[in-house]
Amino acid sequence: MAADLEDLPGVGPATAEKLQENGYDSYQSIAVASPGELSNTADVGESTAHDIIQAAREAADIGGFETGAQVLERRERIGKLRVLVPEIDDMLGGGVETQSITEVYGEFGAGKSQVTHQLSVNVQLPQEVGGLGGSVIFIDSEDTFRPERIEEMIRGLDDELLQATMDDREIEGSPDDEAAMEELIASFLDKIHVAKAFNSNHQILLAEKAKEIAKEHEDSDFPVRLLCVDSLTAHFRAEYVGRGQLASRQQKLNKHLHDIDRVGNLYNAAVLVTNQVQSNPDAFFGDPTKPIGGNILGHKSTFRMYLRKSKGNKRIVKLVDAPNLPDGEAVMRVEGAGLKPE
Repeated sequence: MAADLEDLPGVGPATAEKLQENGYDSYQSIAVASPGELSNTADVGESTAHDIIQAAREAADIGGFETGAQVLERRERIGKLRVLVPEIDDMLGGGVETQSITEVYGEFGAGKSQVTHQLSVNVQLPQEVGGLGGSVIFIDSEDTFRPERIEEMIRGLDDELLQATMDDREIEGSPDDEAAMEELIASFLDKIHVAKAFNSNHQILLAEKAKEIAKEHEDSDFPVRLLCVDSLTAHFRAEYVGRGQLASRQQKLNKHLHDIDRVGNLYNAAVLVTNQVQSNPDAFFGDPTKPIGGNILGHKSTFRMYLRKSKGNKRIVKLVDAPNLPDGEAVMRVEGAGLKPE
């Protein structure tokens, strides 16, 4: 690959090595970088970085104009990951889209982490039953990931889905066979790459590492099809306190969002981030809760869903923002067996 990079103008062996060490190991990854990023990474001037990026865009055929028909054709390659709650899937136009950031926000206990766990299971199901036949990267900033919960949700799937997955993975047996089920559960857990983020800088580093893992598995039987960040904003909120640090926080958050969005776009993966909320004491009418992260997160998220508690294990799921779908509301239940229709 280093030899390929050296074909770009201004890239010699030393620059190619620096680019590779920092994850810029393909024309695609260079093509979607900014001159500033590349300049800092490879120790080259901004004008040279600009020339390198332009050449990479031409080689990778990225960055030009295309017709609406071509965009439609490209969008047909986008996968839809089903939540397997029909009301929610209908509201989302078929499920959670790949190559997009879907944000789920709500107060504590609303079920945000339940959604990340459920989709970490569902994405591994075969495409014909609503999954994407892929693996998962899970960046955990709030110590929420529980393999036991994944096991409960797998056991909570319909027998038909379980059998289809067993057949797909060539596991002999049926859902009634405990040995076959344990083999299936182990194979699910094996395809979830989990890392705990200890602070915001570590979280940003893990997003860059996620790109490496996605590249590594790109041509495997289970390419990365879901990147979860739970929660996106917890560390940023704790570390950048007060108005004086708001600009720094938003700048870092913006870069972090671009890094995880890049994984989704380059590797056709769905990106699911959870977000915390704050109360607006000035709100006299309506719901006083609003997501944190400000306009940067609002603009970068393609789909925004608001989860709120209802009676018992019921949750109201509200689609707040989507480019091609009307706002809507759906109801689901959070049960031991996972997310279920009302």
